[in-house]
Amino acid sequence: MTTDAAELTDALRHMGLLTAAATAQFTPLSGGVSSEIWRVDLPSGPVCVKRALDKLRTERPWFAPVARWRYEYEWLNVAAGIVPQAVPRLLGADPGRGLFAMAYLDPRRFGVWKTALRKGCAQPQFAAAVGGTLAAIHAATARRPDIGSRFRSDEIFQAIRLDPYLGEVGRRHPDLAAATAALAATTAGTRLALVHGDVSPKNILVGPEGPVFLDAECAWYGDPAFDLAFCLNHLLLKCLWRPVAAAAFLRCFDALRDAYLEGVRWEAPDAVETRAARLLPGLLLARIDGKSPVEYITVEAEKERIRRLARLLLRSPASRLSDVRAAWTWTWPNEDHLP
Repeated sequence: MTTDAAELTDALRHMGLLTAAATAQFTPLSGGVSSEIWRVDLPSGPVCVKRALDKLRTERPWFAPVARWRYEYEWLNVAAGIVPQAVPRLLGADPGRGLFAMAYLDPRRFGVWKTALRKGCAQPQFAAAVGGTLAAIHAATARRPDIGSRFRSDEIFQAIRLDPYLGEVGRRHPDLAAATAALAATTAGTRLALVHGDVSPKNILVGPEGPVFLDAECAWYGDPAFDLAFCLNHLLLKCLWRPVAAAAFLRCFDALRDAYLEGVRWEAPDAVETRAARLLPGLLLARIDGKSPVEYITVEAEKERIRRLARLLLRSPASRLSDVRAAWTWTWPNEDHLP
């Protein structure tokens, strides 16, 4: 499925963003593996238009329902009512074409967090803001049947998160299949709050007022521990990407974890932390042997480090995120840049 300029023009007119007499200029943007995204220059200024793909751009075959665009749109809408500074402003949607428009955020003012981390710029205060903002969204939507009824996207979450991550790990490592299946079942069966589903540094902008969250295609009413574990997982993996900044990444891990847990109001903080700690090794292994491996870990010896650690923690689950962090640092006993 691809979209041409004529279809985009029609969609913009349908949304009331472009008059019949006006024209627009379209510039494709990097949409990762799952979407088409354009910067659209209108007479009134630039906007961003996004459309979900049915076949994701991955090496291994991966299909997902395109109806997920609606849940992303709704997640942004709900989050805007809780933390308006933390999401782009929605401008309209074209349900028939399965796309929507939002404010264009100038990259000169809104840098990608992943890019900053790649340069070794890891600020614990920003990581704490990510954790605090995420907890605020979870707290405001927790135990809300009205929100839950708007996000019955279990099938999509299974197709785009649980199966390609934990399910694929079980298929690649049959001896771990029971453990990863149990993690998936616990996650799928926990329905507590509105989950973003892809809280990755590539989907978080460093804005003038703090973090801005993008790409909520995996939005689902379920287990908030998934969002916490998903983001912390990336901070651990970045230690391999930029080893000289590993200590700073681990301080960000601590800051995000602590700020998030301080904001937990819907259940005992220990409960959500335990689920996140047990899920984290499954996600670590999924970013090596799942359907969406991280692109920056290519050395086989580094992959084996992750496999050994993940196997250990999947067989002997931790109950605290600090225990996972400690086990991670033990895998580099001769590295003096780690705390």
